[in-house]
Amino acid sequence: MKSPLQRDLTPLQKDFIYKESEFGADTYKPLPVVLSKGSGVWLWDVDGNKYLDMMSAYSAVSHGHSHPELIKVLREQSERLVLTSRAFYTETLGAFLEKLTEVSGFEVGLPMNTGAEGVETAIKAARRWGYKSKKIPPNKAEIIVADQNFHGRTTTIISFSSDKESKENFGPLTPGFKTVKFGCIDSLQSAITENTAAFLVEPIQGEAGIVIPDPSWLPKVRELCTEKNVLLILDEVQSGLGRTGKMFAYEHSSIRPDGLILGKALGGGLLPVSCFLSSKEVMQWFTPGSHGSTFGGFSLAAAIGKRSIELIEEEQLAQNSMNLGNYFLNQLKEISSPIILEVRGKGLWIGIEIDTKIITGRQLCKRLLTRGILSKETHDSVIRFAPPLVITKKEIDWALEIFKKVISEIETEQQN
Repeated sequence: MKSPLQRDLTPLQKDFIYKESEFGADTYKPLPVVLSKGSGVWLWDVDGNKYLDMMSAYSAVSHGHSHPELIKVLREQSERLVLTSRAFYTETLGAFLEKLTEVSGFEVGLPMNTGAEGVETAIKAARRWGYKSKKIPPNKAEIIVADQNFHGRTTTIISFSSDKESKENFGPLTPGFKTVKFGCIDSLQSAITENTAAFLVEPIQGEAGIVIPDPSWLPKVRELCTEKNVLLILDEVQSGLGRTGKMFAYEHSSIRPDGLILGKALGGGLLPVSCFLSSKEVMQWFTPGSHGSTFGGFSLAAAIGKRSIELIEEEQLAQNSMNLGNYFLNQLKEISSPIILEVRGKGLWIGIEIDTKIITGRQLCKRLLTRGILSKETHDSVIRFAPPLVITKKEIDWALEIFKKVISEIETEQQN
């Protein structure tokens, strides 16, 4: 497992980076590496250098890159039927939804494509339920969200973001949302009114820096939402499907939400596949023409989605995430360094908060990149380790060795 030596960008990499920067809108700030191939937990750049993927495309590649079983389904289904739209029935969608409802325990699913579309679907479902079932006066429905949330980047979703940059000069913003303090039951209780339709929240906040609430909080939220007749909708686009050591992150709290949003890993790292799941009582208010998507639940996506879920079960990926996540987390916590302020995580979803007075998150990620580890900062103060769930202990030990070396090198530089 040799890592690439520290190096400058080659002319080949510079050319690809130039074209992407010159002809693409400047909405991302990628690390300076041009990737061309992936297999399992590994990625290679255009010059043949090998890297351990510690990002998994924000949990979308939980099965590893180009899982052979998923590639097989992709090939076979694409040769049979790819897309018809929902104007017709297909042989793959029903089987996908049946499997998804079976593993989640929800009665009805509405498939979409991206995670943001899943969130938008949940918002529409909650509002319509609020008007039709709860009898909230027309156009008065409110949805409560948590501060520091990340649910996507559509106009409605950024309207209730705490991130000023995400909504600057994108107004007028969508009304109908209230923000409460994440992890604070009193804040939520104070915000609920007779017009509250739902509380939309991540059980663990990913983009905020892998923020894990007190274990007692979610059960209290469940109890309060039940008491006030408010839908509890969990966004598990990143945290779901084995990432935290359980099939769904809410299972750590032994509660059950009223609605669940899934995405990313549902597409097996091959396609954008998402779904909003809820009860028949909530979903009954969706009628023909009220919502939809040309690609939502299309034949190829449904086939991939079904096999993705099956593989999580067959390969015990949630259990691997739990076992190796605990090991990885404990090993990281044992590192004593002024650079590391806190290590937190659940399963193979770990955030390392660093002292930005010593080094920024981006600078640390660049250091790791030169040694063969791909990670990415969030808010410049937290780097994330979220490898594909197929990772082995040997590969984690290698990553730990490299990480410790990089931290030690930075400390030595600081002393000199």
